[in-house]
Amino acid sequence: MATDFTADMRIERRPKLSERVVAALRAQVLSGEFPVGQKLPTETQMTEAFGVSRTVIREAIATLAADGLVEPRQGAGVFVLERPTQAFSSLNLEIGNKISHALNVLEVRLGIEIESAALASIRRNGAQLAEIQEAFFEFDRLIGVGEATGKSDFAFHRAIAAATNNPFYVDVLEALGTRAIPCDVTSPWGTDSVLTREYQEGLQQEHLAILRAISSGDPDAARTTMRMHLSASQQRYRARLSDQQADYSFGRTTP
Repeated sequence: MATDFTADMRIERRPKLSERVVAALRAQVLSGEFPVGQKLPTETQMTEAFGVSRTVIREAIATLAADGLVEPRQGAGVFVLERPTQAFSSLNLEIGNKISHALNVLEVRLGIEIESAALASIRRNGAQLAEIQEAFFEFDRLIGVGEATGKSDFAFHRAIAAATNNPFYVDVLEALGTRAIPCDVTSPWGTDSVLTREYQEGLQQEHLAILRAISSGDPDAARTTMRMHLSASQQRYRARLSDQQADYSFGRTTP
C-alpha cells in the first residue's frame, strides 16, 4: 500500500562535498578575497584546506568555471575572471526617479525572480532557508519599530536569489541594488504613500506567501506567489500614474 508523504515530512538533501567547496570558493571570489586575475591555491593546497579529495576539488572548479567565475589554464593553474557584478554595475547608474523607471525595474525583476523563487524552493539548504526567514522577520521587526524596511526587503529577495545556488541571479539583483526597493526612504520612489505601515504590512503578507512556498519545496507555488508579489507592485505604480492624472490641473505639474 502506497504511503502519502506531506511536504513537512521531506528529508532535506545534504549538500555534496563539492557543493560546499563551491560555496566557500564562490564567497571568497565574490568578496574580493581572491581578486580578479589572481591564481587560486593549487589543487594540493585546496585538498588539504578543505579536507577533501582531488576529485571533489576538480568538480568544484569545473562548476565555478561553468559559472564564469574562474578559468583553468593548462599548466598554469586556475585564475579568477572579472566578476559578473562588475559587468552589470552600470545598471544601477541608469535607475532614475521616474515611475517609468520603476516599472522597467519591476519588469526585469519579474523575469529574474519568478524563476529564482522556484529554484530556491528546490535547491535551498537549511542555512539558506534560515537566511530567507531571518530577512523576513527583520522586515517585520522594522515595521514594528517604525524604521525603514528597504534593506531587509532587499535582503529577503537577495537571500532567495542566493538559495538558487546560481550566482548570476544574485549578480543581477545586486546590480539593481537597494534603490530598486520602493519602501525604503533612500529609494527615489519612496513617497509617503509607500512608506506607510499599512503599505508595508501588505508587502509582508506577500512575502509570507513566498516564504511558505519556498519552505514547503513547492516550485509552482513559489513562482505563483513571487509573480503575484511583483505584479501587485506593478499595479501599485500604475495606480500612482492614474493618481497623477487625476490630480493634474492646468499650469501645475505633479512631480
